[in-house]
Amino acid sequence: MAIAELGVVVLDCPDPRALADFYARVLDGTVEGDGDWVDLKVPGGQALAFQAAPGFVAPEWPAPDHSQQFHLDLTVPDLDTAEEAVLALGAKPLDTDDRSRTFRVYADPAGHPFCLCAC
Repeated sequence: MAIAELGVVVLDCPDPRALADFYARVLDGTVEGDGDWVDLKVPGGQALAFQAAPGFVAPEWPAPDHSQQFHLDLTVPDLDTAEEAVLALGAKPLDTDDRSRTFRVYADPAGHPFCLCAC
C-alpha cells in the first residue's frame, strides 16, 4: 500500500508564468494562475507547477561537480520535428550532436535540462 500519491512536480524558476507558458506549448497544456505559483494541467498527464525562486541559479549539464537536480523526459514521435518546435519556443540545445541516439538534451528557458525521447 502506498504511503502517498504524487501530487505535482514543481520547478523553481525566476518567472513562473513564462516557464509555464513554454511547457504549455510543448505539452499542449493549460496554464492556471499567475504570480509566485503557476500550475500547468496536461491532458492525460502529470501536472507541473512553477514556483518563483529569488536568486534562482540554473543547473549545469553536464557537470560532475554541479548537480543537474532533476530533468524531464518528454516522449515524442519524431525527434527532428520536436527539436525544431522546442528550439522555436526558446529551448537551448545541450547535447544534440549524436543523431544516432534515441534522445536529445535541451535546456528550457530557465535553464532546467529536459530530454526529447523517441517513443
